[in-house]
Amino acid sequence: MATFSADRWLVPLFAFEDNGRQNPAYRSICFFYKSGGELKANYNIENSSYAKKKSHLLRNIIRITAVAAVLSAIVFTTLFGIKKYQQGRISIKTIKEAWAVYDYQKVYELCKVFLQDNSYNNTALTYYSYACFFLAQAQTDTQQAQSYLDECINNIRVALYEADKNLVPQLQYILGRAYFSKNTITTHYYADLAVKYLLLARENGYEADDIAEYLGLSYASLGMTMESIAAFTEALLVRESDSLLLAIAEQYYKAKELNAAEQYLFRIIKNSDNEDVVLKSENLLGSIYIDKEDYDAALEEFDNVLKKNENSADAHYGIGVIYEKQGNIVKARSEWRKALKIQVNHPGALQKMSEN
Repeated sequence: MATFSADRWLVPLFAFEDNGRQNPAYRSICFFYKSGGELKANYNIENSSYAKKKSHLLRNIIRITAVAAVLSAIVFTTLFGIKKYQQGRISIKTIKEAWAVYDYQKVYELCKVFLQDNSYNNTALTYYSYACFFLAQAQTDTQQAQSYLDECINNIRVALYEADKNLVPQLQYILGRAYFSKNTITTHYYADLAVKYLLLARENGYEADDIAEYLGLSYASLGMTMESIAAFTEALLVRESDSLLLAIAEQYYKAKELNAAEQYLFRIIKNSDNEDVVLKSENLLGSIYIDKEDYDAALEEFDNVLKKNENSADAHYGIGVIYEKQGNIVKARSEWRKALKIQVNHPGALQKMSEN
């Protein structure tokens, strides 16, 4: 404890008391007190205490930051490990399990991950291609469907290089179906490739009830009328349907086999419950009667269509052709305008309006 003269140290004491708070100039002295006529000062080095507190706080912040960094590293490592573990768990077995319950989206996702490290695994390529094909069939978005079909086609073609001999015909069948589907949703022609691979599948022993029908549709797209008729007729022996009967009638009409086409249309109109197919059949029958120059029968067919559907562009077009054949161009153009009002790009009506 240090002792000082009262006269000498009276000012610091007063400065402290008058201000109501410690004057920064005298922060080194914590308090004064009298003892026996003398003032005694108790040294509490406050600056030193403040520095210690600040240092302690800084050390705590550093510790907390370090702990947070360590915890973040642990979490990241754990999540990364879990992801790698899950990837490691994907196997042909898990892919087959998803396939067994028809979960094509899961098969697609599993195969995509599996093939990242096993690019030429034939089994995975096959399941991946098939999943793409079935996902494409379920799509209403044509762009997404086309994307799936492209993946299907590319991966099947790779799988075919090393596929088991017994699996090749099935791969060829799916490839033919994929090209057929692609032909229906794009402006490019793939029907020739559909025919190629469907025929290869059949020649190599693959059996499917719908091969003949898909061949018939593909031949029709290529303008190979007689081949189409033959394939459709073969398909009828397996499974008869209204759409198949109509397809055969259309091909016979293109081949100018009007009587044969007429017989198939009669079967549809008499027996079908599909109103859309019936209307198409009646329109086609009206066109056949025009070619046969039986205009009354043709008009009757088109009128029947308009009674059921007044917005049939084909029916108005057909009536216009009848008026044209009878020399009444004014009425003919009126009907073609009606057809174009319903269907602005109706090819027949557009052509007739440009010619008359």
